[in-house]
Amino acid sequence: MSAPIDFYFDFSSPYGYFMSEKIDEVAARYRREVRWRPYLLGAVYKKLGSQPLPNLPLKGPYSVRDFERSARFLGLSCRIPEAFPVATQHAARAFYWLADRDPALARRFALATLRAYFGDGRDISQLDAVLDLAAGLGVDRAALAAALDGDELKARLRAECEAAIERGVFGSPFVIIDGEPFWGVDRLPQIERWLEMGGF
Repeated sequence: MSAPIDFYFDFSSPYGYFMSEKIDEVAARYRREVRWRPYLLGAVYKKLGSQPLPNLPLKGPYSVRDFERSARFLGLSCRIPEAFPVATQHAARAFYWLADRDPALARRFALATLRAYFGDGRDISQLDAVLDLAAGLGVDRAALAAALDGDELKARLRAECEAAIERGVFGSPFVIIDGEPFWGVDRLPQIERWLEMGGF
């Protein structure tokens, strides 16, 4: 079987949200699995001395327009929350805790969290919001809260961010197929062609 496709995203990225709704379906058509890998864009900004796209002059207003247009183009519902962008370390740590126990559940949690943020405007930077979303999927809230309060998951997420940057990951979404990197949800047609042809 071919190697899994790596899908890197930040929970506060609209484009990451859009890709999350599409990548598994695309991969399944070519009998490929997807390895979801949340990380923190803040780690990239720190390394590059950059900042979130909406904060940049000229690009900021355009990006908001593009978020909404891209959602319509992809047939997705999306509204930019009042709190945007937000810190997403709680959601990312929770994902990895769940992934170590039940990868399918971790994926459902990721989708539920992204939809809650970009669909309902819930502030997923808040620990209680993350715990509530997980509990809504049947996760032991107290066990997850205890894990998120410990140092192990904090170190795990730091390591995941460092490993992502080492691989050249710098945006969200960022998809790697057999060593070939694709940045942005607008690369979906190229991703499909690559999977169909085995490269081009």
